[in-house]
Amino acid sequence: MTQPNDPPQPERGNSPESGARPEPDRTQDVSGARGVAGENGVAPDSADSLGGGSPSSQGEAPPWWPDAAGEVAPDEQWHHPAPEGMRRLSPRILVTEPVRYLRTLFPFVIVALIFGTTNPMVLTGAVLAIVGFLVSGFVTWQTVRYQVTSEHLEIHRGLVNRSKRTIPLERIRGVDVTSTLLHRIFGLAVVRVEAAAGGGHSEEGTLDAIDVGEAERLRDELLRRRAELRGQTHEHQGPQSTSDAALASGASTPGATDHTDTTVEPDAPTEEDLPQHSTSTRVHFVLPARWYLFGALSLGYLLTPFVVLATLLGFAGQVARDARLASDVDVQSVADWIAESSAATILWAVVGGIAVLLVLMPAFAVVSYAVNNWSFTLWRRGVSLVAERGLFTRHSVTLELRRVRGYEILDSPLERWASTAALRAIVTGLGDAATRATLLPIVRRSTLHRVVSSALTPFRGELVAHPPAARSRRLFRAVTPFVVLAGIAWALGQYWFAVTALVLALASVPLGIDRYRALGHGYDGHHVSVRSGSLSRTQAVIERPAIIGWRWNQSLFQRRVGLATLEVSVGAGSGGYSALDMNFADSVRFVSEVTPDMVRPFLVDTSPSGPQDEAAT
Repeated sequence: MTQPNDPPQPERGNSPESGARPEPDRTQDVSGARGVAGENGVAPDSADSLGGGSPSSQGEAPPWWPDAAGEVAPDEQWHHPAPEGMRRLSPRILVTEPVRYLRTLFPFVIVALIFGTTNPMVLTGAVLAIVGFLVSGFVTWQTVRYQVTSEHLEIHRGLVNRSKRTIPLERIRGVDVTSTLLHRIFGLAVVRVEAAAGGGHSEEGTLDAIDVGEAERLRDELLRRRAELRGQTHEHQGPQSTSDAALASGASTPGATDHTDTTVEPDAPTEEDLPQHSTSTRVHFVLPARWYLFGALSLGYLLTPFVVLATLLGFAGQVARDARLASDVDVQSVADWIAESSAATILWAVVGGIAVLLVLMPAFAVVSYAVNNWSFTLWRRGVSLVAERGLFTRHSVTLELRRVRGYEILDSPLERWASTAALRAIVTGLGDAATRATLLPIVRRSTLHRVVSSALTPFRGELVAHPPAARSRRLFRAVTPFVVLAGIAWALGQYWFAVTALVLALASVPLGIDRYRALGHGYDGHHVSVRSGSLSRTQAVIERPAIIGWRWNQSLFQRRVGLATLEVSVGAGSGGYSALDMNFADSVRFVSEVTPDMVRPFLVDTSPSGPQDEAAT
């Protein structure tokens, strides 16, 4: 049985197992399937509707029922209907669906069963809820059906209020396969189909509790038919630009900087070391186990202990209130202990708590990072990039390359110190892009540039530094708030607070300088790149054809020193990426160089010698 985290397999679109048929046969099968579906659009409960090759005889046990030897027929013998026929979810949803509901309401059910024995109404409600969960699984299995026609994916669901969702295959943007720990135990997966037809940030169609093998085959089938309808192929495409061709041939590109450094770390897997499975698949990266330690470099993962502590305290408080134990908690005793303890005891308690946090923060960060990015794999399949990750919940996200309009390189001060960074794609029409668009977790920066060069089109230009006035603004914004607080505290007689604020103001000077050094913008003839930030620095690289507009923002203070914030408007990712505190005249020249036809109607030359003087400078 194929698991979602298994290495990519060769395409099976034309193999006997995938059930692909010539187009004339498909058309006939569609009409035949609809003919037997009945007036309500749902196939009858027969072996044909469940995927068996022949109708079951009268009184014959269903294929999912154990035989005399206790064996159950393989899923392939009963779970797969004809390629164009109605298909059901796996009958194992009879177990996973109730467990999923029980997991959500587990604390309340436990409290009701333990502390509600003296209250018949509470106990009866808990029992009825459990019975309802069991019935819900059976109803879902009986009512949810789906089929793939020559041009659509149809999903039928509902018992009383029946619905039919039709998704045009040509408009499918991506097909994601996810398996939680519960699904993986039972060999199931969730297929989420996202289409351009609507849905906002939510997927257009979801099929929960499909057999893992069927989920992989369904994804392959949907992507293959989408490509056929669009006239695309799954063959591996070569470099997409002149720069890529130069890279592939080994030629150097003028103006290349450390942004495209492809030096490989000794412990980093190269593409020659990675398994290649077919001519239509190419593995770009597999996360080494030792790199799970990079989780300790992320500020987000370092805060994991506080999130866990808050969750545990909230759960304990909820249980205590439900169990009517809150009155037994003597909060006053804690206050009395603090009042009676010596200063040394309180100091040692504070130091001990800080020491425990300093140990727990990196430990929790590494564990959380490993759980989320376990066996992270990035590989190319046909015209798409596929990213798979996760220990308990296995995610498999498919990004169509034609929708990838650039990428972002993200890092923090600790990650810059360790020469590491993360990579995220800039994709059109992708909901929850912060997680679903991740191409690489925290990895060596040299490995990141190698993957960008092989999987995408890298930025080969240099970032231009911003003027000194931008440095003054960064320092002013970093230091001024603490100086103001220090002045107010000193005026109120809070001298210790004032001294603390002044120390923080001095500590903010390096932060302001680092923010200035992070500022930059550049253009290499194919891509525009802007960078900003310090605690969370982001460098965005955007394809020139993806730019749909420009926007200048100037505050009163920026106008006084001739600065402006230039925002690149893009129909992908966050929608806009800003170059902070650029020289206003430089920003106009920059835009004129990147998209001259777009801004030429808005440019005004107030002096006849303006262009000559500008060229001389």
